[in-house]
Amino acid sequence: MLQAATNEVSRCHPNPRTHALEQRAVDVRKKKKKNGFCSTSTMHFFPDTSRELPGVLLFRLKGQLFPYNLNWKVPCFPFFNCNLDLFGVRRLHSQEIVRQKDSSSRKMSTWAVKTMDMDVTTEEDSVALRLSPAYETAMEALSSLITRQKRGGASKIGGKYKKLDRMLMYIKILGLEGHLGGLKIIHVAGTKGKGSTCAFCEAILRECGFRTGLFTSPHLIDVRERFRVNGLDITEDKFLLHFWDCWHRLKLDLQENLTEDLPMPPLFQFLTVMAFKIFVEEKVDVAIIEVGLGGKKDSTNVIKEPVVCGIASLGMDHMEALGDTLAEIASHKAGIFKPQVPSFTVPQRSEAMDVLRERANELMIPLEVVAPIDCKWLDGIKLSLSGDHQYSNAALAASLCKSWIRSTGNWEKLFQHDDKDSLPEPFIRGLSTARLFGRAQIVHDSSSNSSTVSMVNGAASGDLTFYLDGAHSPESLEACGRWFATVVKDDKNLLSLDSCLKTGIGEEVSENGFVYTGSKESNKISKRILLFNCMDVRDPQILLPQLVNTCATLGTHFSKAIFVPSISTYNKVTSGASAVPFHLPAKDLTWQFNLQRIWENILHGKGFPEKPLKKENPACFPPNNFLYEDISHCKPADGSFACSTVVSSLPQTIKWLRDCVKENPRLRIQVLVTGSIHLVGDVLKLINR
Repeated sequence: MLQAATNEVSRCHPNPRTHALEQRAVDVRKKKKKNGFCSTSTMHFFPDTSRELPGVLLFRLKGQLFPYNLNWKVPCFPFFNCNLDLFGVRRLHSQEIVRQKDSSSRKMSTWAVKTMDMDVTTEEDSVALRLSPAYETAMEALSSLITRQKRGGASKIGGKYKKLDRMLMYIKILGLEGHLGGLKIIHVAGTKGKGSTCAFCEAILRECGFRTGLFTSPHLIDVRERFRVNGLDITEDKFLLHFWDCWHRLKLDLQENLTEDLPMPPLFQFLTVMAFKIFVEEKVDVAIIEVGLGGKKDSTNVIKEPVVCGIASLGMDHMEALGDTLAEIASHKAGIFKPQVPSFTVPQRSEAMDVLRERANELMIPLEVVAPIDCKWLDGIKLSLSGDHQYSNAALAASLCKSWIRSTGNWEKLFQHDDKDSLPEPFIRGLSTARLFGRAQIVHDSSSNSSTVSMVNGAASGDLTFYLDGAHSPESLEACGRWFATVVKDDKNLLSLDSCLKTGIGEEVSENGFVYTGSKESNKISKRILLFNCMDVRDPQILLPQLVNTCATLGTHFSKAIFVPSISTYNKVTSGASAVPFHLPAKDLTWQFNLQRIWENILHGKGFPEKPLKKENPACFPPNNFLYEDISHCKPADGSFACSTVVSSLPQTIKWLRDCVKENPRLRIQVLVTGSIHLVGDVLKLINR
């Protein structure tokens, strides 16, 4: 495909593994330019293995494009033989990469891209050089950027630069400095609901006809979930393209300007600058950016001129980083407010609202408090995200979108009038179609049933349904409890959508993948099970009672509780395709036994022993009779508990639940998975297989 390289290539690189590539080069003849450089010259690209990095082959560029000679290296991106992009990934034939030294920083350098006309000579019958690395290799590279071994641990990043200063340097290295301001951004912070608010915003504006970009965190199954373009997760090919581009540009620059003050960016900072790069190159009309942690010092707060800012509901979470009071937490969140940028929030507790208003007054910006959305505005359509708390998130999203459309001069183009007592049709469609996995999500486990509904004694076969919500703060667990208690009451006549369609049973009214039927299933045995874990930086003595009491108030009680460690580890990034071993290595279950002790103390009251619970060899899955024993079988003094158990293997627990409903067709098991977004992601990964 590429012309034969000069003899110098083979002399410089005798490595036989790259001998074929060494015989190829790109002969680029530059046309006359206006900047006074040479009118014609030749650039030779050839492999360089002296500084090889995983996944991408480096090429050395040698030529006299400038008033002085250069001999430096640029990465060869995956699929480089097709049209590349801005920053060297499309339009290779129309770019000149100019290396400029930044006089303001001795250790910094940037890539400036100048557009020009070039002729690239190729051979159509040559074999394409596809150098895309394996996806798992990218995950390993990402994992190397994790600087904390556990949540709440100290970061290993030091040096004289602060986080946001480093972020600006990374942005400059990637050539994004002049383009970030061109993104029309909605910036959203909050303790709970900010992800849902962002998802609603994305769906609304996409329904209005805009090309959308959405950056959220964390991911549940695959890191690509964090990056959506026009409502879809970025494809694996595009992810690899952008990932290795960012990786090697940063690696090369930081290696050539080696300093402890500017290391490779930690994981979230890397993903944040990568998100900016994706949205710039994908030419989105709007970028919806969710804050990672806090606001003031968050990596996303390099956004200097968003179109509009929003703050979702605030509560007590991440106290180790944000402070022990609601006022301190609110101060961090208010850090995303910017001068001359309108801001919105939902009703907050007074100590939080006072801080938000004070910061808005300092900046002399409007801060509008948005009441929960009125159901009548939805014209009978239900929100796609379940739970009463979503009406508040939907209202915030609608206000943010209205403000964004007006600020960008698009309101009059789209809508003839502004009715404050109703929502435009695209808004309603967006609110009814937004998606966000792991938040108030219902999944019927189809693998526990055959493709058709088997009938035993006139009733459908056993059912296993997972109710997944990544709630992990007192406020979010209260909302989770209200949602779960409400939906399980309506599930008595639920069958899976697939089953009803294949048997012709039921009405044509579906919701969340289910069909409501008019059949009676009074002979079903219902068991509600809590599958729970939380990080050890949280206080389960607050979280578990909050959940139990909320459900009990609404008449919902758990038959059993299972405490199990998550599969995901804090120091490793995995993909949806990563192998999940069925038999996991032994883990320290001290934390899970502590959770069980708190749970049993809730059930038995003050008489329950306070000493820690521990078994020498905990089971991989619950005992056979565990599901059917009641509280009368509990013998705390003997360490025997009928209402809760600790198991060491999540995959084995899922298998046990499936086996239970297969063995008993009359059984309906409703499993609430909560306490940790990582646990929710692990369960989704397992049941999707």
